[in-house]
Amino acid sequence: MPYPRINVSDLKAKDVISSIFLVKYISLQEAKDKKKYLNIILADATGDLEGRAWSNAEEIFDNIVAGNYIKVSGRVNIFQGRKQYIISDYEKIDPSEIDPEEYHKKSDLNPEKMFMDLMAIVERLDDYYIKELLKLILNEPEINRRLKTWQAGKTIHHAYRSGLLEHILSCATLAESLSKHYNCNKNYVVAGAVLHDLCKIYELTDGVSVEYTEEGKLVGHLVKILEVIDRFSYKISSFPYNLKLHLKHVMLSHHGEYEYGSPKVPQTTEAMLVHLIDHMDSKMHSIETIKKNDNQTGHWSSYVRHLDRIIFKDELPFYPNKLENKSLSKKPKSKEPKTSMGNLLKDFKVD
Repeated sequence: MPYPRINVSDLKAKDVISSIFLVKYISLQEAKDKKKYLNIILADATGDLEGRAWSNAEEIFDNIVAGNYIKVSGRVNIFQGRKQYIISDYEKIDPSEIDPEEYHKKSDLNPEKMFMDLMAIVERLDDYYIKELLKLILNEPEINRRLKTWQAGKTIHHAYRSGLLEHILSCATLAESLSKHYNCNKNYVVAGAVLHDLCKIYELTDGVSVEYTEEGKLVGHLVKILEVIDRFSYKISSFPYNLKLHLKHVMLSHHGEYEYGSPKVPQTTEAMLVHLIDHMDSKMHSIETIKKNDNQTGHWSSYVRHLDRIIFKDELPFYPNKLENKSLSKKPKSKEPKTSMGNLLKDFKVD
């Protein structure tokens, strides 16, 4: 008999439920009164849910690790405007008894279709060497397999299955259109869009709990891609050294600034455009994800640490036709509270 399951996205305040979730994060914390409590992030394919356990925190922590599936019982509360699940009981679940697809968030776009669209952009390039290099890299079986499934990040932007390919395709699409607008060599800009994050397939692990690999911690994707460029460019006869040099510069400078971990800052228009495209796509995607998944009630999101702001979540006012009544376009007068200091003092006179 299948285990009961309720989607994270369907949970409402005051719900008392019992359901199975994937553990994405778990830690034991100490409250002000020195008592231990459990901080846990539960998840399924529809979103993440912050959780707490107070009475049996240490027991759960000793028996559960990130990547486990657990059946939990408890109540959904609202804390500081966000949903929070208070765990009263738990049970560890054998992974063979559940469908992993129900717990893994993935791109809304088909990875095979995304890859075909990406290759179509590559085919439209007019530099022989860059086009051949990209085709060799993208069609290498292991790179091809990983690219279609890997996340682009651990927690922030495009952090779901096939998110890396979604990000790369979005950047390549922008590269193709913006290169003409800014009079850049589109071959380098598209190559930068395709390759700049490709080596996250070596930097991050796959599976239910994504972590940084040893290679990711010690080398990183900015440096690893130089090895890939060398490896595949050697297979192309007479590959120009100066072309490869400029491609490497685009890779090494795509984080834009030294303080953001960039070994070099962009020193060509093509490198600068690749950096800006990557930055724009990651930030715009982060904002859209917050608008879609934030649990805060009302028009505004809760504070977003990595963006250092709150986000307005609703659609902006839109008027396809002229308003008939001009007064409708005026800002409504706010009613001043009777207890405001201004109201209390407006009739005050000094003798």
